[in-house]
Amino acid sequence: MDFSTPPRRPHTESIVPMINVVFLLLIFFLMTSNLARPEPFDVTPPAATSDTEPEVEHVLYVDKSGKTSFEGAEGVAALTAISALSATNQVIQVRADAELEARVLAGLLQKLVAAGLSRVELSVTAR
Repeated sequence: MDFSTPPRRPHTESIVPMINVVFLLLIFFLMTSNLARPEPFDVTPPAATSDTEPEVEHVLYVDKSGKTSFEGAEGVAALTAISALSATNQVIQVRADAELEARVLAGLLQKLVAAGLSRVELSVTAR
């Protein structure tokens, strides 16, 4: 019988601290990132000469047929959401398609005024 102490296994490095650091970095990047909402449909803005970039948080999308979308709401629900936003005097950006008829856009602008907005920015692409 062998009563001597068994040989000790070499200690391996623990991988737990590295896993903790990776998860902390992942949480940090998720918390500090700004996830953008995808556009509801393709919109090609009209071309114009403009040097300033709009700095507006809320965007109303209008496609070439006149269909509207605002923060996930479409049609009449979009105008209802805009009227709720207009109570705080927010400025919205209208990102309309270049093929949208001017009379349809004029009618939409009248609806936005009726919803309580006093200022709207129209998004265009540079020529």
